[in-house]
Amino acid sequence: MPSTTPIGDALDGCAPLERLRLLMQDSQARFDAVRAVLPAALVPHVRPGPIDEAQCWALLVSNAAVAAKLRQFMPLMEARLQQAGWQGSSIRIRVQSG
Repeated sequence: MPSTTPIGDALDGCAPLERLRLLMQDSQARFDAVRAVLPAALVPHVRPGPIDEAQCWALLVSNAAVAAKLRQFMPLMEARLQQAGWQGSSIRIRVQSG
């Protein structure tokens, strides 16, 4: 049976995968920062999404109703990100189907 490489070792040995891991960690850290300003009932329907090259961060939501409600919290989330040190980053909301 061929040996397998642990995911951590694979990520450490490949620059593109290492960058992906860092972006995923950054996305989760941003989500952790904004979670405090969201209603508890809304949080289970929101997931951290990708960060693009322009530092635009996406939040993935389960449906359009959640997206509409989340947009009401956009100023609070952006302020929270700035307080946490993510200056000039914007947030997009994406509805994930399926």
